[in-house]
Order: sequence, then structure tokens, then C-alpha cells
Amino acid sequence: MRRLTGILLTSVALLALLAPVALAQNSGEGTYGETNDKVVTNAGFILIAFFPTFILLMSLLQWRLDKRKDAKKKAAKIAGGDDRWKGGW
Repeated sequence: MRRLTGILLTSVALLALLAPVALAQNSGEGTYGETNDKVVTNAGFILIAFFPTFILLMSLLQWRLDKRKDAKKKAAKIAGGDDRWKGGW
């Protein structure tokens, strides 16, 4: 596990350091091309739409998982639970 963690951290650090060099072409201009106010504004609108949508979807997923967990707990309680608690002394 330590070996995997070390390799993973090294890989992430290496990719993070090499990514800007790989994407910079002409005088630091990236792969998209020249950016203007319209491009930056549209990117901002995309971010504004993305984060609330992401939060909504993750909240719905968490709600669904909690609902399943509660149903499992209820079914286990109805079934009698653990054998240790069925007897007396």
C-alpha cells in the first residue's frame, strides 16, 4: 500500500508539473486559442451552472443511499437482528 501511494503521489506531481508546458504553444497561448471577454464569460456561466447541478445530483445520490441504508436496517430489525439478543440469560 505504501508503494502504491508513493507511486501515485509521484505520478500526480509529475503530471501537474508537466501539464502547463505541454499545453503552452505560442507565447503561452493554450490549445483553445485566443480568448476574449465572450469566451471567459461563457466559461463563467458554465461554472455557475455546473456547481449547483453537481451539488444537487450528489445530494440526491446521498438521499437515495441513506434511504437504502434505512430500509436495510429496518429489515434487519424486523428479521430479529443478532442471535445474541434472542435468548434470555
